[in-house]
Amino acid sequence: MDLDLKGRRAIITGGSGGIGMATAEILVAEGATVILTDIDADALKNAAGKLGVEGIAADLSTTAGAEALYEKTGDVDIMIHGAGVTGAKGDPLEMKDEDWDEAHQVDFMSAVRMARLYGPAMISSGWGRMVFVTSENAAQPYPDETVYNVAKVGIASFAKSISMQHAAAGLLANCVAPAFIETAMTDGMMDKLATERGISRDEAVEAFLAEERPYLALKRRGKVEEVAPVIALLASERASFVVGSNWRVDGGAVGSISL
Repeated sequence: MDLDLKGRRAIITGGSGGIGMATAEILVAEGATVILTDIDADALKNAAGKLGVEGIAADLSTTAGAEALYEKTGDVDIMIHGAGVTGAKGDPLEMKDEDWDEAHQVDFMSAVRMARLYGPAMISSGWGRMVFVTSENAAQPYPDETVYNVAKVGIASFAKSISMQHAAAGLLANCVAPAFIETAMTDGMMDKLATERGISRDEAVEAFLAEERPYLALKRRGKVEEVAPVIALLASERASFVVGSNWRVDGGAVGSISL
């Protein structure tokens, strides 16, 4: 399918991650010009080099960092926001102010800053796409990940609000909600579990699925190549009637019906 992206400019935050890179690969193949950004300058340089695109390091957890990025890139047609951290874990009632602040600034406010900077030109041009990466946690929170849950719910609500306000002007904002994707983040989670139990990573994945993700019908981790096409579609002209949605790419992990 031709996504009709030739000549479009796109920026992808969290660009050195697996989902960001896989999405960039599709957009480049579809004729878009892609800019990757990430806080990890070394990882970003490696990712941008592999894909043959521009990479600009930026710290989006501050207004100054986001504004510095915008000054270097100028306006774009497509903004894909995947930057974020899982944040502190534990009892919801034991999370400290700094735990909440980290998730709020890195996960939620980074999305707000990017939208605020890149949105006006999309509105004035009459065409724009924003795709925010949320999580299964937005629909099915886990108590030990409460700061992350709240930030991702906030992004989903923020995207819906953008669409309600600006879709008629051509700016369409949507979300993609992955679950348990095979990335460096879940590798780390599984390696930690494997060490704690004295088992292999594969055995840790199997145990985690059985104990923590009983509804994940496919009984495996997803692949970045299974998430990226959904993001790319929502970033394209082909999704011109999709507004304010939160598309799950979760292998069935969320037990409720998406209405």
